Formats: sequence, C-alpha cells, structure tokens
Amino acid sequence: MQVPFDTYFSVKGLSEYHKVITMEDFMKTIGPSIWPPDRRIAFCYTQRTGEIELSCNAKSGNPFGPFWDTFNIDFVGSEFYGPLNYDAHNSVMIEKWTTKYPPDQWPVLAFTGAPASFPVQSENFHLHKYLKWNDVMTNKSKQYLKKNMSGGGFLGIHLRNGQDWVRACQHVKDSSLLFAAPQCVGYKNERGPLTMSMCIPQGPEIIRQVKRALKKLDDIKYVFVASDANHMIDELNTSLQRFDVKVLRLQPGNPHLDLAILAQANYFIGNCVSSFSAFVKRERDVRGLPSEFWSFPQRKKTKHEEL
Repeated sequence: MQVPFDTYFSVKGLSEYHKVITMEDFMKTIGPSIWPPDRRIAFCYTQRTGEIELSCNAKSGNPFGPFWDTFNIDFVGSEFYGPLNYDAHNSVMIEKWTTKYPPDQWPVLAFTGAPASFPVQSENFHLHKYLKWNDVMTNKSKQYLKKNMSGGGFLGIHLRNGQDWVRACQHVKDSSLLFAAPQCVGYKNERGPLTMSMCIPQGPEIIRQVKRALKKLDDIKYVFVASDANHMIDELNTSLQRFDVKVLRLQPGNPHLDLAILAQANYFIGNCVSSFSAFVKRERDVRGLPSEFWSFPQRKKTKHEEL
C-alpha cells in the first residue's frame, strides 16, 4: 500500500522552497495531458537487472512495481542519463541536464529511484526546515505531550536494536560509512572510526549515557523512548529512580509520531548509524535544539563512573 506524502507532511512547507505537487494531484490533473501513456519514459543512470534487456526495468521488484501500479503507470521505454548526476550545487551539471533534457521535450523526468544521494549530504541538511509535519501530525504530537508529559521537560532517546539491526551492525568493521554513519564520523571518516557501540550500544552503556545527560539538564521529568524492538522501559525505570523521572513510550507504536515527538524533546540522544535518528537530528538542528549520539564521541573510561 502506498501512503500519500501529505498523510504525514505539509505540501505547503515544501512549497516555501520550490513548486511542488503530490503525485496523486499530478496524475489527476496535469499528468494525463503533458505525460500521456505513449510518452512515459523511465529514467535511470544505467540499465537495471530485470526481465527486459537494456532497460531501466522501472517496475521490477518492490516497492518499484507497486508504486507505479498505484497510479496505473506503465513505461514504453528507458532513458539512461549517465554520466549526469544529482549534484544540484554544481551549476555546470544543472546546465548539462537542461541542455540534454529541455522541458519542452521532456516535461516529466520519471526516475526509478529518488534523485538524491544517500545518506543526505551535509550541504543539504538545512533543507530539512522545509520538510514540516502536517497539522494532523503536529496536533497528535502536541496532544501526546500535553496528556503524558505536562509539567516538565523531557529527554528523547532512540534505541535501534531489532534483530535486523544487530545483523546490520556486524558490517561495521568493513563498512565504516554504514547507512547514516557520516553524520558522526564524517563522509571520509575524518572524525574517527565507526565502532560497534555507536551502531548498537549495550544496556549499561545506554544507561550511563542517559544518566550523564540527566545530570547536565535542568527540569527533566520524563524520558521518552522510541525503538524498533526493545524500549528498555523496565531497565531504565529501575536505573533512573534517583533522578525522579518517568520513562515513556508510545502505545501502540507509531514511528512517524515517534519522530514528531523526538523533534520536540529538550534534549535528544540518537544512533549514529540510523537514518531514523538522522531525520530527528536534522529537524532538531534546523530548530536549534541540542542532540548527541550514543558512544560518540568516544569517552575515556573512568574507574569511578557509576552505572
């Protein structure tokens, strides 16, 4: 099932940066006239593996096929745009795109994947200010805070610890730029190596870091936990008794609402490698809110550091 963009986010917010329209509105209004079925060409850098040779195979696999099928779109051909790339900060590259694909001849560029690099490049972090939650999500997050966390500030933490993540973290040694790790170690590891504890910190490490954060923060009454698996509610409640804080999580789970709530925390601790944490960090950065990451930067261990 494909979920419309405006289910969670504000189209108006993006419009502050550039002209935008949802896919649903595009296909209902202008799409059929400027992009008729016999002109629907799929764009890809080079040919992709699939049923058809020398093709983008734009509908091969999931989520590609289901996405285009949602809008009843089939492609009549493929266009390989390599060696062009997505560097929108390069004026020469932009000129090459407009020269090769003038809008009067190519009114629609339909890419097989998102036309952007992963992870997000640092020069684009500031653009997150235009990616805003819609009114429904904003109200849901405010209502949750009002109902469950009134009368004090809160520390938000993200624990990525499901079995799929445990397996992914086994690649830390040979994938020093795993997923969103560049947000911590840099795009060339210039800020240090990626470690296992940065990818999947253990319980004692998490508790120590939460305690350090609570010691330096004022008027924190709650700890809000977002996780894909183990929220560590009991462990945190037991270990944080002397701080007089209440540990909370969403019931039932809702990842998008987790994101919206974490963005409003007085302080946030996230996972260096997780793109979920990276989303929260970018939103907080553009709002001027403080954050840190598990086990980064590395601390010198002290004999007297309390659990």
